[in-house]
Parts: sequence; C-alpha cells; structure tokens
Amino acid sequence: MRPLNWDLKLLEREAKDGSRGKRRDRSYSLALMANTLHDLGFKGLRARGLKEKHVDALVGEWNRQGLSTGTMANRMAHVRWWAQKVGRPGVVRPSNAAYGIVKDSPVAREDKSRPLDPDKLAKVTDPHVRMSLLLQDQFGLRREEAMKFQPRYADRGDRIVLKASWCKGGRTRWIPVLTDRQRKVLDEARRLVGSGSLIPADRSYRRQLRIYEREVATAGMARMHGLRHGYAIRRYEHLTGWKAPVRGGPSRRDLDDGHRDADRRARLMISRELGHGRESVTAQYVG
Repeated sequence: MRPLNWDLKLLEREAKDGSRGKRRDRSYSLALMANTLHDLGFKGLRARGLKEKHVDALVGEWNRQGLSTGTMANRMAHVRWWAQKVGRPGVVRPSNAAYGIVKDSPVAREDKSRPLDPDKLAKVTDPHVRMSLLLQDQFGLRREEAMKFQPRYADRGDRIVLKASWCKGGRTRWIPVLTDRQRKVLDEARRLVGSGSLIPADRSYRRQLRIYEREVATAGMARMHGLRHGYAIRRYEHLTGWKAPVRGGPSRRDLDDGHRDADRRARLMISRELGHGRESVTAQYVG
C-alpha cells in the first residue's frame, strides 16, 4: 500500500466520525484521491504534506473527467475533512465557488442529458465497466448501482429490482423493463457475469471504481450522470406524450388542469424510478 493511502486509512481508523455510510463513502473518496495524486505525479506524498497545489490538481483532474457538480462538492467535503485532521485546514479555500464548483439550480434550464456514444463506448476495454454504462443509460441507474448490479437477482422479467445495499440512502426500488433494448442489455449482463455482479469477484468496489473512472476518461467520456438525465427525459416524454420543458416542451404553468395532473403523475413515477423521495427532484432532470 502506498504511503498516502496508508496514512489516510489510519486517519479514518482514528477518527471514526460519521455514520457507517458516510465513513464508507469517505473511505472510497480518499482512496481515489490518493491514487489520483499518485497518477498526477505526486509520488511519495504523505497525508500531512497536503498543500494547496494538491487540492488544485485534484479539482483540475475532476473537471477533466467531467464529474458532476454534486460529486465534486462531496469530494471537497472529504478533502476538507482530510485537511482538518492533519491540522492544515487553510490549504483548502473556504468556498467551493472559489474552485468553480457552483451548486446547480434546483430547476434544470437546459438539457443536461448525454447520449451514450457508441464509438466512445467501443473504446472502453473492460467489459464490466462497459456493461455498467449500458445499465446507466437504459435504466437511469447511479454509477454505484450499475457497478453492483447482479442481473440474476435484479432481472424479474418485466422489471428490475435493486437491492437496498446498492442504492443511495439504502432504499430498494424497482424500474420497469419496457423496451427491446433494455431486455437486450439485461440478457447481455446475465451472459457476462452469470450469478455474479458487475464487480468481478477478484476486485473490490474501490478498485472497480478506479478502473471505471480510468476507462471512462481514456474513452473521452465526460459527465456520465448525463445518462441518468437522458433516462428521466425519455420517461417523461413517454409518460406524458409531450416534450420535456428542457427540450422545448411546455412548462407546468402553461398546462391546463388535466395536463398538469398528467405531468405530476409522470414526475412522481420518475422520482420513484430514480430513487428519490420527492417529486420536485425531477425538475433537476426534465425542467
């Protein structure tokens, strides 16, 4: 284990603050940061040697990878935790905005969907990563859900069922299987892993996450959360019969009572399929 990874692991063991889920997410994030810094040329770095240039390098790499604002904000919280624990809080600027990380509007003003480019997908050499990307595209899954996906468990024919342990907030949910393309992807996933998951048996989640990020970056892909936006928009347009507001469709205030009810039902269903608890969250996807 590299020195920085070891130092950060010791900090986590000593601190033990936060819920189990929060500690797990922080552990994944810190390990990825240590690996990223090593790959960027900061070899031999120790945890107490954290400097402004290291934080700037991380943010620059995240931007290059096209990570979402929310992902970068979460990682900045972990950087601040690291800086605080080693007595160097001043190396991290107090505001994320100082790094160009600005919170997205709660209502999408533009289409943030990203198509899954087949030419770029073909450049992804790891078959498990490639399959995770297909699941993100076809079912609107979060990255972690698509990586932990077990097709033999999840595939129920007319729907997929996600285990609580795969999902953010520990909430199980199901998503309908409606298209031939979705069915084809599920069949391909089953042929690839059988009774296993899209994390190979000889890899940890942390290692597979690093492989995922490297493969996506090498293939020239960015902002893969846009696949989730694409799913939400397609579902909205299928359920309502008209274009989503972010694609030039009518806003809610322009709808009559009957169409407004259809809009609300569609948003509730999409919110459930995406794993959110509030109808209002869909405004970040469809407008």
